[in-house]
Amino acid sequence: MNKNSELFIRDLGDGLILRRASKDDADALADINSRMHSDDGPDKPHAGIRAWIMDLVTKPHPTLAPSDFTIVEESATGRIVSTLCLIPQTWTYEGIEFGVGRPELVCTLPEFRRRGLVRIQMEEVHKWSGERGHLMQIITGIPYFYRQFGYDMALNFTGRRNGFEPQVPALKEGAGEPFIIREARDDDVDFILHTYEAHESRQALSCKRTPEIIRYEIFGQNKKNLNHFQKMVIENLKGERVGFFEHSTDLWLDAATCIYFAVTEGTSWFEVSPSVVRYLWKVGGEYAKRDGGKRGSFGFALGEHHPVYEVLDDKLPAKRNPYAFYVRVPDISAFLERVKPALEKRLADSVAAGYTGDLRLSFYNSGIHIKFEHGNITAIEPMKIEDDTEIDAYFPDLTFLHLLMGHRSFDELRHAFTDCYPQNNAARVLLKSLFPKRLSDVYPIN
Repeated sequence: MNKNSELFIRDLGDGLILRRASKDDADALADINSRMHSDDGPDKPHAGIRAWIMDLVTKPHPTLAPSDFTIVEESATGRIVSTLCLIPQTWTYEGIEFGVGRPELVCTLPEFRRRGLVRIQMEEVHKWSGERGHLMQIITGIPYFYRQFGYDMALNFTGRRNGFEPQVPALKEGAGEPFIIREARDDDVDFILHTYEAHESRQALSCKRTPEIIRYEIFGQNKKNLNHFQKMVIENLKGERVGFFEHSTDLWLDAATCIYFAVTEGTSWFEVSPSVVRYLWKVGGEYAKRDGGKRGSFGFALGEHHPVYEVLDDKLPAKRNPYAFYVRVPDISAFLERVKPALEKRLADSVAAGYTGDLRLSFYNSGIHIKFEHGNITAIEPMKIEDDTEIDAYFPDLTFLHLLMGHRSFDELRHAFTDCYPQNNAARVLLKSLFPKRLSDVYPIN
């Protein structure tokens, strides 16, 4: 790589350089990532990872360009030895939009590990993310690893409920299927978007989608892409669209699995859900026959709470608790300032409505000072922690992120962390009012 190239970032020494990627790197990026991320070992590359990389680098993506990949390259050979990428997206917090950067596809060849190459690339994409105005970064990954880069596992990720053949709802004798389930078409995009937005409005945190993103997910991705899911539209017998769902394109463990499910306002979950179960069971059998696997169940990977879990509770006996997204919020004050209207609304709807006073939060090495006047937030300022600094509540390490994301209640944090506590009753009431537990199941841009 010519150091004068527009892709060049810097020389790392030891015969390595850091640079951006281009379309010409697609095959090499796909090769290293499909081998390093394979659960079966590097000699058996993961086809879904390879297809994901090829989609990201060679096809128009709604938010990512090939140059959003970082590459550590061996100068003498041109070999890629480590990679990472940043997938930009927009999320909402109680309906308020903010930018998010998603680092992903992090890998390093074994012989180049423990040289700090991932840290170098994380610092680079964190810089890119900040320059784009992103207030948060999220990543999925192995336990503990990303804590060293300022992340904490503070937001639910997936979570599943499964049922088995005896739980598949049977149609009454002589009855036909009450709903038609078909593949999504281009003329369904606006319907899917509207239904998605209405469903997501029930969550504290959500990923914003556009028609371009939905079209990409339906038509732009390779069907072998690890993150490609089949979008299906649900119609009643009058031909009216009443909902949509997405499902895996192969068996997850032993089940065809629904990963997103939303219906229109006024549509009965009790009526629609059995048809979706029967569809998943049927498709699971087709996958098993196609791939030589074994269908054992049907599944819904819809987080910790979802309407379908309620209406099908006794038909979904197998439960798998959620994992977690890693979350990084580099500037807590800036994030709180962006979502201030949501915080003021929560306050107005609580027993602390009309509050005037202060809330001083200590993170032990730093802090935040929030000022209130008649229920309005008049200032959110970083606070330096001195020996004589007045404090209203303490949050060790990154525990405040769990409260901010609605992942844990203040009482749950107090129970788990002895050094997380309020100094006075006003602080306790304010924190519970401003940051109630509000679990979200965010479907990010891949």
